Amino acid sequence: MSPAEVRVFVNERGVTVPAGASALDAVKVNFPDDAEGITAGRLRLTDSRGLPVPPDTLVTGGSIFRVVAARERLEEASA
Repeated sequence: MSPAEVRVFVNERGVTVPAGASALDAVKVNFPDDAEGITAGRLRLTDSRGLPVPPDTLVTGGSIFRVVAARERLEEASA
């Protein structure tokens, strides 16, 4: 039997989300402005190693996500 909720971490803060939630859903819990920035392309998600993570990635217990600036998109826009 699967748990109804999953504990993950976003920017070093623990967050409990329903099983089947996305990484973006986890960001929305404590950082709704960041979630909007991710959707708009100004920010992006990475895992604990700094590797990009698609916002629709399903969370698993203990997942670690960080919200970072989407620098490469900003650089492309200014070029």
